[in-house]
Amino acid sequence: MNITKKVTVEKIASFTGHRDSVYTIEQGPLPYIFYSAAGDGMVVSWNLQSPDQGELIARIAASVYALHFLPELHQLWIGQNFDGLHIIDLHTKKEVKSIKITDAAIFDIKSWKQDIWVAAGDGTLTVVDVQTVGIKKQIKVSGNSARCIAINPVKGEIAVGYSDHQIRVFDLSTYKLTYTIDAHTNSVFALTYSPDYQYLLSGSRDAHLKVWHTADYSLHQSIVAHMYAINHLVYSPSGECFLSCSMDKSIKVWDAESFKLLKVIDRARHAGHGTSINKLQWTNFHNQIVACSDDRSISVWKLHFDQ
Repeated sequence: MNITKKVTVEKIASFTGHRDSVYTIEQGPLPYIFYSAAGDGMVVSWNLQSPDQGELIARIAASVYALHFLPELHQLWIGQNFDGLHIIDLHTKKEVKSIKITDAAIFDIKSWKQDIWVAAGDGTLTVVDVQTVGIKKQIKVSGNSARCIAINPVKGEIAVGYSDHQIRVFDLSTYKLTYTIDAHTNSVFALTYSPDYQYLLSGSRDAHLKVWHTADYSLHQSIVAHMYAINHLVYSPSGECFLSCSMDKSIKVWDAESFKLLKVIDRARHAGHGTSINKLQWTNFHNQIVACSDDRSISVWKLHFDQ
């Protein structure tokens, strides 16, 4: 039986310092550490325990839309628009390697075993070897942007959302295309698998949230979730809820079992953002959530759940 959860929201902090839209945030090596990157090319480390000041990790010559933390090597992989990947050793704060893989924007970076997967604006999906930083495979099945990536290690699959409105699913080992889903009526900006890998969630520029059965990628549910584009989706550490964020300036809290809306976090009621919210993190640090925005700031809230 599903009992409706009551959610209360407490604003914790705002982080400022970026000089342009903050496009992405990435979890760090500890629950209270995260990284941000923006249109100003700055990559910054933040500490939720002392939110007054960030530490500059790298300064890149172009906008950064994608970051990926590799805990086993303590590296931060940075996707620099129009230039490729830059790899920072977080112990020394120095760049250890870089590789030019595309002239296009890099929209997402994910890893599985020894493979780094990179989604780019020219529609290319590139597989890079973690150790050698050499290109293992380049996959191009669309002339439209590859925007987002989600990995399902249980089924050995990787889902990629494209600007041609489709989701394509590939085999993680053979890199072969296994499913093509006519998913949305506009670009697919957000993908995430549920923690039990029974569902794939997708969010689009068409403002719809869709839920797909991973057994055969049939549609389970379609929800008009926001007024404008859905930019990111992320589950809670417990797996009981998930968040969506949008160009409509709001964050929404959803029940993971029923897919019912539980709470709206916005500017008027919760000191939210005044422009598009681009990425989210739901941390293990006191149930705090982190959001970054086109308004150049990063916000932190704590969520409290009562049943």
